[in-house]
Amino acid sequence: MNDIEETDYEIGQDNVQMFGLDVHNPVFLISGLTIIAFVLLTLMFQEGASTFFGWLRPAVTSTFDWFFLSAGNIFVLFAVLLVITPLGKVRLGGKDATPDYSYVGWFAMLFAAGMGIGLMFFGVSEPMSHYASSFGGVVVGEGGLRTDWAPLGAAAGSIEGARELAMAATIFHWGLHPWAIYAVVALSLAFFSFNKGLPLTFRSAFYPLLGERVWGWPGHVIDILAVFATLFGLATSLGFGTSQALAGFSFLYGWGTGSVAIVVLISVITIVALISVLRGLDGGVKVLSEINMGLALLLLLFILFIGPTGDILSTAASGAVGYIKNLLPLSMPFAREDANFSQGWTSFYWAWWISWSPFVGMFIARVSRGRSVREFVICVILIPTALSILWMATFGGTAISQVIADAAAPVASAAQELKLFEMVKDFPMAGALSMVGIVLVLVFFVTSSDSGSLVIDTITAGGKVDAPVAQRIFWCTFEGLVAITLLLVGGAEALTALQAMTVSTGLPFTIILLLMCYSTWKGISAESKTL
Repeated sequence: MNDIEETDYEIGQDNVQMFGLDVHNPVFLISGLTIIAFVLLTLMFQEGASTFFGWLRPAVTSTFDWFFLSAGNIFVLFAVLLVITPLGKVRLGGKDATPDYSYVGWFAMLFAAGMGIGLMFFGVSEPMSHYASSFGGVVVGEGGLRTDWAPLGAAAGSIEGARELAMAATIFHWGLHPWAIYAVVALSLAFFSFNKGLPLTFRSAFYPLLGERVWGWPGHVIDILAVFATLFGLATSLGFGTSQALAGFSFLYGWGTGSVAIVVLISVITIVALISVLRGLDGGVKVLSEINMGLALLLLLFILFIGPTGDILSTAASGAVGYIKNLLPLSMPFAREDANFSQGWTSFYWAWWISWSPFVGMFIARVSRGRSVREFVICVILIPTALSILWMATFGGTAISQVIADAAAPVASAAQELKLFEMVKDFPMAGALSMVGIVLVLVFFVTSSDSGSLVIDTITAGGKVDAPVAQRIFWCTFEGLVAITLLLVGGAEALTALQAMTVSTGLPFTIILLLMCYSTWKGISAESKTL
């Protein structure tokens, strides 16, 4: 392994000062100009861009589904090895380092950054989608509920078996695999920054493999890919959040959901995100994350205790058991009978999580100094997985119970972005609950945008965490512009356009993450021998 201790690299030594920006040349220049060109060209050639995006997503997921699934399994196995081997005793920041944040503050920030908007958008819609498909074994049609398909050993004709599998499939997409991806990236960035004194940027994680070349073009390419992956992963999340928030406003107040509404909403939220960015990590992101977690907890508890509590708890337990029981068949890249599940769901999710990993990983890394590798991996993977199970069971389980009681329940046929609001429509204070849901989406929107801006800003500044204000404004603004562009160009298939860019940037970045696992193993192994 290269001797990291003797590197003389200093953060900002090759940065360029221009127009009030402190940029890491050429990462900022290439990534910034490319994003500007993408926005302009996509708006100029909307029809061709829409056709291209419609082709791109299924082309990538159908061709490379085996690769995404295999990579996801490797990340989980790598995380397990870190926990059970002596490498787990290594402490981020050195053996005497202490945590910067309490467990409560730490969990709030990593969970809000990791999947906030996604949980709001898919919390009801995904369990319902699997339950009402051949995968779940239940088809909702004119004849009511039909259970004539029994995958993964579910008992034919069993409503409860179908509910269990629907939840198992949902938990699979929000459990160990995505959080293992985040944990691997965050751990690598934190270790090489806190323990080896390297810049908090992606290239640093490859020092054991590339040596001093990480400061040249190989490192530039890695960081540029990280910027692209992060930006389009964020744009996808912001697109989901925008469509759900607008659907909620339309559902409650009859507001429009067209192009003007999209531009206005994203613009307003981007301005709020800019304010949070300017306040910094502790004054902005941390405060908003804790507010959002408090609101999310209140909404969760209200649905849990006012809704069908017994069904929810039963769904959580049976779903968790079904997830563990079917983890291997769900994970197998070459043994899926249902191509829509592996390509339409899993491949997209894994690409989405991977494209989000620079953003979430760097954000988690910045707030995780003082944790041991073992403590870090266990907490980053298991705690959010447990919360995801409870969330999905509460919202998805309630919706499934409504459909079991009445096959014609509105939640069964509602559009994805409306399912949450249809589900709470018959609850006490339904209007207030819907409004809380919209506020949660919007605040998750802000925390994702401002956190992502800080991360991209750090990458393009060569690892500096105190880059100029103008630079933060630039990235926060262009995150909103990319989301607006893809939503407008996509038209009726706007989310497909967003997902297409996510999978296309997630594909090459998957290779980067696999190499990162090997590099991180080398680095932590050398560190553990000194303890």
